[in-house]
Amino acid sequence: MDETPFYGRKEELDRLNRLLKKKTSSLVVIKGRRRIGKSRLILEFSKGLKTFIFIGLPPTEKTTAQTQREYFVQQMERLLGIRGLKADDWGDIFWHLSQATQSKQVLVVLDEINWMGSFDHTFLGKLKSAWDLHFKNNPKLLMILSGSMSSWIDTNILSSTGFMGRISLELTLDELPLPICNLFWRKKASLVSSYDKFKILSVTGGVPRYLEEIDPGLSAEDNIYNLAFRKGGLLVEEFDRIFSDLFSTRSQRYKQIVERLVEGSATLEQICSAVDLEKGGTISDYLEDLIETGYIVRDHTWNIKSSKESNLCKFRLRDNYLRFYLRYIEPQRTQIEKNRIAAPPAWTTIMGIQFENLVLNNFHKVYELLGLNPSEVVYDNPYFQRSTKTHPGCQIDYLIQTRFNTLYICEIKFSKEPIGPSVIKELRQKMDRIAKPKNFSVRPILIHVNGVTDSVLESDFFAKIIDFGQFL
Repeated sequence: MDETPFYGRKEELDRLNRLLKKKTSSLVVIKGRRRIGKSRLILEFSKGLKTFIFIGLPPTEKTTAQTQREYFVQQMERLLGIRGLKADDWGDIFWHLSQATQSKQVLVVLDEINWMGSFDHTFLGKLKSAWDLHFKNNPKLLMILSGSMSSWIDTNILSSTGFMGRISLELTLDELPLPICNLFWRKKASLVSSYDKFKILSVTGGVPRYLEEIDPGLSAEDNIYNLAFRKGGLLVEEFDRIFSDLFSTRSQRYKQIVERLVEGSATLEQICSAVDLEKGGTISDYLEDLIETGYIVRDHTWNIKSSKESNLCKFRLRDNYLRFYLRYIEPQRTQIEKNRIAAPPAWTTIMGIQFENLVLNNFHKVYELLGLNPSEVVYDNPYFQRSTKTHPGCQIDYLIQTRFNTLYICEIKFSKEPIGPSVIKELRQKMDRIAKPKNFSVRPILIHVNGVTDSVLESDFFAKIIDFGQFL
């Protein structure tokens, strides 16, 4: 196959390129989950620039502050030709690096900075001092600090008083929008059905590194088999890499939380019960780490009348790969390693949740398809209300409230067959249950992936019926 082109990230590239026009140095932070395209974005931006990229050493039981410094010095020897530099002190290392980058336009990248700095409490202080005293003296220097452990970056850099006022730009990379994902089918995009694309996206989500592995000439089943059910496939060992690289010795606790969310959203109390932890700082820290790294999301509900966010919330696994791995790959790992899997198992039981994730992760496209300006939206999220004496319980896949007192009640529905009229009955029940003020209008919306029957179309019940193909 030909080399996969670089797709998307136009806004991020534009913002980075604007920094090159400044007359002062720039310090940039780029964060996001593994495989989300941080390094690829940096490489694309660096074209035509004098660039030095340093990467942290992946943590293992033998990794220490000294081994991180030694690895960094080895990279300096290769990239800059500096010989005989001791790896005893970050301050000395950064001074030598600053002296080698004092002239002309130059890009310095510290990739996986959380790996570099997590073993030495002096690392960030000495980086900050080196920036103030040396690096920023080159007005044409741009330094990027990049990492997958977003919570570490937030705590130690973005929220640190030491770096306050020094960050020129902060970028958080999320999954690619579905129209960009569609480009990975390249010249065959128009020949592949939306349903076939959905089957792959239900596994990969909008993670570019996974999408790069798509062979447009193969069926969805063959692509998924090669990626997830053959020994050496990218998605076979990816889960272990994610949790060992990011969460190290505490990876088992994070895995327990994710396992609880595989079946669907859960409250804090339900998660605490599943992982046998009391409510408090520890479980909250674990959840925040998973949120910051992009694997789960906290969905708050809200009071429609006041438009105020409620304290009630649920946690949702927003990463499609993690759910697919835990449900279908992990139970088959032994057979996969022995190359005994002849074809991927049927994975339709989680398709509904995976489809819902894709839609929720692309809410801006929903706005566009409904003709909504983002400025009109007061609040939107998966919505739920608890049962009370005056109102029954209710759960909406996705609810949009606008400042014009309109509620768009979205039913996100996956079915292997065209959706029939029973969906109308289901949504009517939800509409009857939701506690809405009298002066509000309601517009029922159906978002589907595999067609609807004529009876649904002829009912004229839905204000809008959106096919998944329109997202692409």
